[in-house]
Amino acid sequence: MQNQNSPLERREFLKAGVTAGVATTALSERLLSSVAQADDGKNSDGDKSDGDKTVQQAKNVPVKPFGKTGWKMPVLGMGGSAMIKQWNKEYGVGVLPLDERVAMVRYAFDRGVRYFDTARVYSESESIMGAGLKGIRNQAYIATKVADPRPDQTRKSIETSLKELQTDYVDCAQIHSPAIEKVGVAGAMKIHEQLLKLKDEGLVRFIGLTTHVVFEDVAKLIATGGFDQVLLAFGYFNRGLDTLHSNRNLQHRAVCMAKAHELNMGIVAMKVMGAGVFSHNSGNVVPGFDKQGLSKLPGAAIRWVLDDERISMLNIGISIPKDIDDNIALLSGDLPLTNDDRRLLAEFSGRAYEAKPFSEMKTV
Repeated sequence: MQNQNSPLERREFLKAGVTAGVATTALSERLLSSVAQADDGKNSDGDKSDGDKTVQQAKNVPVKPFGKTGWKMPVLGMGGSAMIKQWNKEYGVGVLPLDERVAMVRYAFDRGVRYFDTARVYSESESIMGAGLKGIRNQAYIATKVADPRPDQTRKSIETSLKELQTDYVDCAQIHSPAIEKVGVAGAMKIHEQLLKLKDEGLVRFIGLTTHVVFEDVAKLIATGGFDQVLLAFGYFNRGLDTLHSNRNLQHRAVCMAKAHELNMGIVAMKVMGAGVFSHNSGNVVPGFDKQGLSKLPGAAIRWVLDDERISMLNIGISIPKDIDDNIALLSGDLPLTNDDRRLLAEFSGRAYEAKPFSEMKTV
């Protein structure tokens, strides 16, 4: 798998990024119907555009209601942590220049992606998302996060996010896992109180939660009924951020899933690819693994997650434009999980757990 696009491919990509096709949406119902509408190859003014053609190519990606928010979106979301310098090494590809990363966000929108995930603590990610979605912001669902555990800093965190994102509201503000890990359920609910005030002011539309690891606490928070969506580490490879999941913790995750589904929350899966374990970095994780098998890992990983029909959205980290194209191609194909998928994931993961750094990770 190539880590960089050719100069020609990159020029074409940048061209596409600045000629965005703006498709209309039924905002009163919060239904992002532009993917389906692109079948006629026209934008809201009745003109042909390259952007509409690329959206049309993604018309076969499954579309699902996003919990009780009223939104309906393609199940492929764009994760904003894989394109920043801070964590890019984990994903096995180099960091693109800033202007190309901005264009990549717009390219994802043109291809039909509508859910964009970022965070206050993802370095330059928010500013990249904001620049990439400028001019079509009301057609995108932006979810950011509050990682500061101090309730009196919640407003400042959101206001800074709004500035970076070049918007006057975020669709969802999520209490980030690091904050929950520090202050627990009681502390998280104090942050929630502040987010409710911001929601009343129109700065936040929905409130969510995220976690890589503290599923027990998040299950209790979900049970309060005060949240609209939850972002969970939910992939075949049982990895959090820098820990592995114990069977006990996975049982708590199962409680999270069941309660969130009961309450009609949007359920977003992260770590679908195990942060590079099943994608760009797979050949380095398990050296010598069959190349054909490596090429099939991303599809198997996606199908494994979507085999749980409760999942509303796949939040997959994007590092290069080819990631967008590859994921759309996979999601436009056959999606039932197969026995071959299960065998491949089990065989590869069995070897990956024995490799560094996973063999040295703490299990919690």
